[in-house]
Amino acid sequence: MAKRVLMLAGDFVEDYEVMVPYQALLSIGVEVDVVCPGKKKGEVIATAVHDFVGYQTYAELRGHNFVINKSFDDVNEADYQGLYICGGRSAEYIRLNAKVIDFVKYFFAQNLPVAAICHGIQVLTPAGVLQGRKLTAYPAVGPDITVAGGHYEEVGADKAVVDGNLVTSPAWPGHPAILKEFYRLLGVVIG
Repeated sequence: MAKRVLMLAGDFVEDYEVMVPYQALLSIGVEVDVVCPGKKKGEVIATAVHDFVGYQTYAELRGHNFVINKSFDDVNEADYQGLYICGGRSAEYIRLNAKVIDFVKYFFAQNLPVAAICHGIQVLTPAGVLQGRKLTAYPAVGPDITVAGGHYEEVGADKAVVDGNLVTSPAWPGHPAILKEFYRLLGVVIG
């Protein structure tokens, strides 16, 4: 029986941070339902490309369109074996949706695998699930982790941090690391 993962995203999700894990999970036989509050199956979210081009922080450029493949209101979290939270600007506002926070609390209460990358960690902070946990994020999100009772670890952008059922990475260069650990947490064995 194939594993099934719920992926949380929204308008101006970081392009790589939705496209790469979605396609990588599909390529190994994991079913992935990508949802966005207020969106239905077949609707589109805009992505953004975050790039460092000489400013103190990244610039946000328009990316691709991504087609949502599951209606948000049709999600039953008991149908999934894991949760993947994408990064980018969408995290700062999808976390305002009470149902998104309920999803996060469910996966932690059931001790199911949860992956969050870059700004995606912002979805975890209001859920009250970080107390005593060690994790990483885009550096600007580090203070949010501390305020939420977690222990922020500054690691290279190509690294991942695992604490129990939670795996996090600071940015898209960490896809190989975060996906490898997420596969392991899901019980997916490759080759």
